[in-house]
Amino acid sequence: MTDVDAAYEELYAEARHAGTLSTVDELLYWDEQVTMPSGGSPGRSTQRAAVAKARHRTLTDDRTGRLLARLEATELRPERAALVREVARERDDAMRIPESLVERLQSKLSEAQPAWREARRADAFEVFEPQLRRIIELKREVADHFDHDSRFETLYAVGEFNEPYLPLSTVETVLDRLGEELPPLIRAVRESPVEPPRLFEGSFPAAEQRPLHRAALDHVGYDWDHGRFDEAPHPFSNGTVYDARVTTRFDESNLLAGLTSTLHEFGHATYTRGLPAEHFGTPLGTARSMVVHESQSRFWENHVGRSRAFWAGFTPTVADALPRDVSVDDVYAAANRVTVGPLRGHADELTYHLHILVRYEIERALVEGRIDVSEVPAVWNEKYERYLGVTPSSDTEGCLQDIHWSVGSVASFQNYTLGSVLAAQLFAAASRDLPDVDHAIEAGDFEPLTDWLGAAVHRHGQRYETPELVERATGESLTADYFLDYVDEKFGTLYDL
Repeated sequence: MTDVDAAYEELYAEARHAGTLSTVDELLYWDEQVTMPSGGSPGRSTQRAAVAKARHRTLTDDRTGRLLARLEATELRPERAALVREVARERDDAMRIPESLVERLQSKLSEAQPAWREARRADAFEVFEPQLRRIIELKREVADHFDHDSRFETLYAVGEFNEPYLPLSTVETVLDRLGEELPPLIRAVRESPVEPPRLFEGSFPAAEQRPLHRAALDHVGYDWDHGRFDEAPHPFSNGTVYDARVTTRFDESNLLAGLTSTLHEFGHATYTRGLPAEHFGTPLGTARSMVVHESQSRFWENHVGRSRAFWAGFTPTVADALPRDVSVDDVYAAANRVTVGPLRGHADELTYHLHILVRYEIERALVEGRIDVSEVPAVWNEKYERYLGVTPSSDTEGCLQDIHWSVGSVASFQNYTLGSVLAAQLFAAASRDLPDVDHAIEAGDFEPLTDWLGAAVHRHGQRYETPELVERATGESLTADYFLDYVDEKFGTLYDL
């Protein structure tokens, strides 16, 4: 073994240690959301802070720096060079953030969780306001250790939730274009005389929904030997290539909201399960970014789960839960009904992105100090009225509906829209390579799609930066064209435009 080989193996082991600590924290988070008793928060805060500190120390250790310096001065084969690039990026981020700040932020996040849940129960933003104020202060403190043009740009690019390789200008271009082109389509849909049935609205007890969700997961091929399905205050998926878990939240007045959430989280879990197991814990065995992760969840939620082909195969399973005998076309139309409302989790594929725009603008204003935390409910309601023509009836229905701020996910909502755009581009590429994909979905055969996504996206881990991964997978740079063409054709047909 050469000196370079030895240095690489040492760095690989350090990277795996740091990555494994991240998976430990994910398991602690899963337990916190799913099974931990309400009184467990103080201990969990200490535990997660200890894990965060240990990971930070691994990345900032002098030995890691020496190994990187040795390897960065050497010409390496592409896979090794990618691991070195990613460890160097993570180390650079970690070196800028003091360990004490890492510990303070993680401790605060564990305290914020029960406050957010209590605020929702009490329908009172003021219960959560002090926690959110401190989180925003700590996030600004993190951002101030970097050299980007703005704090928001830093938080967009840095950390586990965000995207280091797509510039913020890409976000602005996509949001501007969707903000310009979606409202006219939404208006045309709302003015159409076509009225899809409201099959998914009514009374659907959670106990009756659970087996239906499990059946949906069976239908799309969820691997129960390497996962589980639970309820959580807000749906999420996390885990490892060996253990990729799914959670959901049942809405007893809207059957579709829970089902699409479950399919969304299945998409995340499928990405996690598709990562290369031989590189577990290292960047080569880690998902590329949250933008790419959201492309996988939105792919399965929308391009599969809201497709006519999917409902052609799944309608017999769901039919008993619906209020009357239905055709596949009825169920497909109901699953794509455009309804303007205050809840992101109930949103259709068109109005969904206006929900994201509200959050993006509020997050940016908070981070940049243009609004105070105390103003969030009023600003939220004003933007909902302006963009969607509705005003939330309560804080729980409004600014408390999402868990993201309480878990430290700040400057991240735009990733859902970028992920949706990428999902459309990926589905178009998959359809070119798999000309019978609709027939396979209708037959309940999802293996061709899963294999295609595995080869195009999953198995690469973080070997490629996001723009290169997109280009390799689809043959071109990230573009909103496919998403806009997709919604124009789909909703134009459904609403006879």
